Amino acid sequence: MNPPTAPGGADGARADVEPGERSELAGEFGRQLAAAAERSGLGALARDERLSGRDLLTAIGGVRGILEALLPGLVFLVVYSSLTSFAHLETQAALVPALAASVGLAVVFTIARVVVKGQPTQAIAGLVGVLASAGLSLWTGRAEDNYVLGFWTNGVYATVLLVSVLVRWPVIGLIVGFLMNEGLAWRQDRRKLRAAQFLTLVWVGLFVARLAVQLPFYFAQNVEALGATRLLMGVPLYALVLVFTWLVVRAVYPAKDAAAE
Repeated sequence: MNPPTAPGGADGARADVEPGERSELAGEFGRQLAAAAERSGLGALARDERLSGRDLLTAIGGVRGILEALLPGLVFLVVYSSLTSFAHLETQAALVPALAASVGLAVVFTIARVVVKGQPTQAIAGLVGVLASAGLSLWTGRAEDNYVLGFWTNGVYATVLLVSVLVRWPVIGLIVGFLMNEGLAWRQDRRKLRAAQFLTLVWVGLFVARLAVQLPFYFAQNVEALGATRLLMGVPLYALVLVFTWLVVRAVYPAKDAAAE
């Protein structure tokens, strides 16, 4: 049997170091997230004293980003539904042209990003997602499997955000703290910590709601309803939750405080 370790021993010293290490890791994680958010336009939105339509549009990807997010899925849904409902093709026969149209459009968006020397990262990421989803759907021969990757993505996001709340390092607080040039100081403010916990849970709710609504359609093999809800709960719902987040952030970071920081 090992003797108990004295409070001043190695274990006690380790216990003293761990909180600092956690803060350092969380701080670095928050800086990386905030940097990504800044590049996407979320930083300008967070610091806006008034909700600017232009900054909101930029934060959700701009016109091009919205088209890249919506059109491949919309084209897949329209082509597949048209071929199965009006042309009366079998589901597997309609699957290939629908996927080809969706992937082809994603390729066009990616090429357009490169040609105009814009940032191709978002388009490439979207293209990889479309290709992976299309590959899975072709492999299984099931049109509804074109949406499986999205289920996993939403599940991972919801899990990470929920864990961050449980360990009292809410991800939304980390992002907003660094965007507002406050670092980790917000954790010492009970009001801001509670707001960060609440907002992170709101984003958890977004991802869980997508799964709760869409999974039943997936298991029912209702591709049309699944595709439609996927589009409605994509950019539009994201924008709605983003606006709500801005309202709460502005409530806990008044304009005069933001200017002082």
